[in-house]
Amino acid sequence: MTYQAFYRVYRPQSFREMSGQTHVKRTLQNALLASKTTHAYLFSGPRGTGKTSTAKIFAKALNCENAPAKEPCNECATCISITEGSHTDVIEFDAASNSRVEEMRDIIEKVRFAPADARFKVYIIDEVHMLSTSAFNALLKTLEEPPEHAVFILATTEPHKLPATIISRCQRFDFKRLSSIDIVERMKVVLEDIEMGYDEQALKSIAQASAGGMRDALSLLDQVVSFSNESVQLEDVLLVTGSVSQDAFYEITLSLQQKEVAQVLSRVEELISDGKEPLRLAEDFITFFRDLLLLKTDGTLEDLLEFISPEEKFVILAQDFDADTLYGFIDILAKTQQEMRFSHHTKIYLETALLKMAQYKANGNSQGVALAPELEGKVASIENRLGLLSQQLQNGGIPAAAKEQPRQRVRPQGNQYNAPTGRIQEVLKTATKSDLQKIKSTWALGLSSLQKSQAALLADAEPVAANASAFVVKFKYDIHCQMVADNNALVASFTGRIASEAGVQYELLCIPEQAWGTLRESFIRDNGLDQKNPTQDESADGLIEEPAFGDEAELHAAQDPLVTEAEQRFGKDFVDVVEE
Repeated sequence: MTYQAFYRVYRPQSFREMSGQTHVKRTLQNALLASKTTHAYLFSGPRGTGKTSTAKIFAKALNCENAPAKEPCNECATCISITEGSHTDVIEFDAASNSRVEEMRDIIEKVRFAPADARFKVYIIDEVHMLSTSAFNALLKTLEEPPEHAVFILATTEPHKLPATIISRCQRFDFKRLSSIDIVERMKVVLEDIEMGYDEQALKSIAQASAGGMRDALSLLDQVVSFSNESVQLEDVLLVTGSVSQDAFYEITLSLQQKEVAQVLSRVEELISDGKEPLRLAEDFITFFRDLLLLKTDGTLEDLLEFISPEEKFVILAQDFDADTLYGFIDILAKTQQEMRFSHHTKIYLETALLKMAQYKANGNSQGVALAPELEGKVASIENRLGLLSQQLQNGGIPAAAKEQPRQRVRPQGNQYNAPTGRIQEVLKTATKSDLQKIKSTWALGLSSLQKSQAALLADAEPVAANASAFVVKFKYDIHCQMVADNNALVASFTGRIASEAGVQYELLCIPEQAWGTLRESFIRDNGLDQKNPTQDESADGLIEEPAFGDEAELHAAQDPLVTEAEQRFGKDFVDVVEE
């Protein structure tokens, strides 16, 4: 007889031999004992988790000559023929290669015939999601009301591709990925049966590489057994699977801890030169740091370790790292792994991730990751507003300008924007020409940081006043003013760009053109700027936009104390005098 692969020879032949899937086994066995089996089942789950094997075991238990029983006897003629795949009443159908409606109609025509040698005619349809839409439609009615002697078992790795009408007619069982412990135990049975020695750490490495699939694990074991001489050793597994030893990751992690970037990159370069895949290295790094995190969290979790052995040096290494740093490493590697899946330059991504990890410093946030630049602008803006609110609370919870000038609030008319005039008046009291010039000089750069649709909203706007912490922008149209004020992302991006150039995080205050004119006039009037006031503070150095005045009256400006006061307030460049 020709050689057969391990996953075929050691396919479980009873529920007792199955690894994991306790919820599936118990439900099916209880239904068998009570003779409450139904006409259609759906087995879904990842590859290599026992879906087809369970279907065959269930078919044997249904038709076993000793039924009802929760286990097939595997000794009667029916069980033996089903195991060999020669029973005429247990039909295996591969939907991947027989997806057309013609093949499905052939099954439907024959399903009404009674079984020849068994109690039930069992149809096992593997990869059922590959059926065409017309094939599903042809199966639909038969699946809902089949003959009493027919049982359908549908198996799939992608249940989301099945029509809801099919799923609703079946009892659904979701198969889970097998744990490393279950896989290792099954491999031990295989190796003991062939009388071959093994290193348990080598079996753990195979289980970790199989990603929860028993078939993948047995295929890798078969390959390693062919490669090895007398026993399965870790070195053999690493060569066959392309994995890296735990000692190599230990050395790299020590170099990361000591910030020795050159050693980290050179060691990774050696591994890649030996044929190791960068994507696989990233996955193994994540598992390695996950195991370190388990060792640091609780020393009793040794059974859950997937990659490293609970040796003293790993326990010490785990204690040398704080949990936030390990969380940060895993987060960096997980994001890098996602980016690597869509790139041909996987090595560069891995090296970049290692550089980030070498320079990593856990900070106040739970993930220990620096904020993006656009978020930094938002945070700075929020901090600025919190400072202003604190000042207002010290004044009794009401803005000072609002207490002094309650009548100056610009009320909305219809759907007009309600400008924050109280806050704007505070800005005007401490506004200076130099702050306004600073805003104007960075205005174009701020616009360049916006999308075209956002920049268009500020096309007809202009800064008209500024102090050390805020600036006022006048809008020609109320709707544009409203849209900008309500768009927090736009404001954060715009002020963030200005802050990067000016070195100050400003608050942006919006006001429509008409409201600005009213507010400006009332501010000048209420602060005595239209009266003679020679004792006024000379530090107010220009704060409001240029008035629309002519040039002829400048000859008399030096003689007029009102003009002198206006120049002290607004600056000579912003004051023109017109004789009427």
